[in-house]
Amino acid sequence: MDARRWPEVQARLSVWRASPAHFNGSRKDKPMQLTHLNLHDLKPSSVNVRKKDGKAVGDLLPSIRSLGILQPLLVRPNCEGYEIIAGQRRYHALTVLAEDGAIDPVPCIVMDDGDDAKAIEASLAENIARLPMDEIDQYKAFATLAAKGETVADIATRFGVTERLVNQRLAIANIIDPILNAYRRDEIRPDTLRILTMATPRQQKAWWKLHKSEDNNAPLGRALKDWLFGGTHIPVGNALFDIADYTAPIISDLFGEDRYFSDSDLFWQLQSTAVAEAREAFKQDGWTDVVLMEVGNYWPSWDYRNVAKEDGGKVFITCTRDGEVTFHEGYLTAKEADRRDNQAETGDAKTERSELTKAMQTYLGLHRHAVVRTELLSHPDVALRLSVAHMIAGSGLWAVEAEPQRAPSEAIAESVTTAKANEAFAAERQAIWGMLGLGNGDDDDASDNTIVPRRQDYGSRRSPSDIFAALMELDDAAVMRVLTFVMAESLEAHTPMIEALGLQFNTDMRDWWTPDETFFDLLRDKEAINAMVAEVAGETTAKAYVTATAKVQKSIITACLGGIREAQIANWLPRYMLFPAQSYKPHAA
Repeated sequence: MDARRWPEVQARLSVWRASPAHFNGSRKDKPMQLTHLNLHDLKPSSVNVRKKDGKAVGDLLPSIRSLGILQPLLVRPNCEGYEIIAGQRRYHALTVLAEDGAIDPVPCIVMDDGDDAKAIEASLAENIARLPMDEIDQYKAFATLAAKGETVADIATRFGVTERLVNQRLAIANIIDPILNAYRRDEIRPDTLRILTMATPRQQKAWWKLHKSEDNNAPLGRALKDWLFGGTHIPVGNALFDIADYTAPIISDLFGEDRYFSDSDLFWQLQSTAVAEAREAFKQDGWTDVVLMEVGNYWPSWDYRNVAKEDGGKVFITCTRDGEVTFHEGYLTAKEADRRDNQAETGDAKTERSELTKAMQTYLGLHRHAVVRTELLSHPDVALRLSVAHMIAGSGLWAVEAEPQRAPSEAIAESVTTAKANEAFAAERQAIWGMLGLGNGDDDDASDNTIVPRRQDYGSRRSPSDIFAALMELDDAAVMRVLTFVMAESLEAHTPMIEALGLQFNTDMRDWWTPDETFFDLLRDKEAINAMVAEVAGETTAKAYVTATAKVQKSIITACLGGIREAQIANWLPRYMLFPAQSYKPHAA
């Protein structure tokens, strides 16, 4: 019991022990009387709040044997004599002593019959200051009073305890009987019982089954909390958002200081939204960058250096797996700080890290090239002028040589080769072979069937005189068609010319390309991915999943594009595929 409440409890006990008002007739109800009763006329009462340790009397025997009963028992009449409301341990001590000889009549205060609430109050007031009762005794006493209409505040005031203690004991009402009985037999620890007060009856029955199994592998302690809350018991104190926005139940641990969120998915949506808003606030406050680290990543402080905002310092946001968010303001990684110091010494300009990997740049460049050169086929007048420009100024390919469209991986090569634009381009190539009277190119000795030879193929193709003879048989329109194709096949990829032609043709990549698995596999930058989520699924969804992994966020995009989730935009096209190409990060190089 709280030591600060001891004077109050003593005052209550003094009323029961000494106040004549309780047995001299000053009360409006039937007065109590002090008398002496034979031991065999006394029986323990069912309303006595002490059940466990009621017969543990070893500490009382020497005193009673030497001095007798100094404190009267509190009793009330029943059909068999008298039942003991308070003084059960003294009674049991007397029964032990009676085995050695006769016992004198026992001093007793007789109270009115039939008032269970008053009897329980008297019993609890007697016992709360003596040998501590276990939680079950206190629960049953408080629960009986509560059933008779007493409020938690009333019960706490009556017995000089806190409302928190009353709530803790009443929480045991949630425990199923087999677990309560096992606790009374000391088979279950108090801390386990307290955690189980937060479990549903279904969970308790499942836990009890594990406890009674041959392996006895029921979880205990923190493992029990993990078992109840699915491995993530998230304290309410970790929330950045307004608790009023959380619509699911909050689980209160009456035996500790924390309360827990019952729905971790809802918590993370609200928490992610709050983190996204905080990140935006930092950016608006002028920080160079705000880096959101993966959930659960450890913050090794020794690997970072303090750098002021005006010197390029960043904000790093860390989040534990149970939702605790920390904002580390004014830091750079040790490598970034060293690079900044070296640049200051050498005077080299700072280079921003690109949001696109080299593989992604190649993927995008080849797809854009494929579409632009195919659309060039519809603009022979442009091709003619373009050919003249190549002849005058030259290019990296104007030897003349076909663009090889080399890819660094099989995935990118397959994506580009099977693209709609390249299939259309290949069909035109076959037609040109036929126009020139050279077959379809399949039985050619060259390493591939391009019209324009590759550098390694020079000398292995047909002679220029044969090609010239074939062209002489064609009208101007057919020759222009061949020229246009030759220009398109020799158009160099990954150059500003692709951008210029796309703008000239008002190229819309949607007509030729759709995001495929390789595109999403090559996406790496989380901030750019989250911006794509905002475009496809909406700002609210993007904020709610800002802390999610890149894999999860990309799955949201693909679900929207596949019709599984509602999309905010029809026929979506990433900014990288626009003409001119755009970035998702304004500060990116």
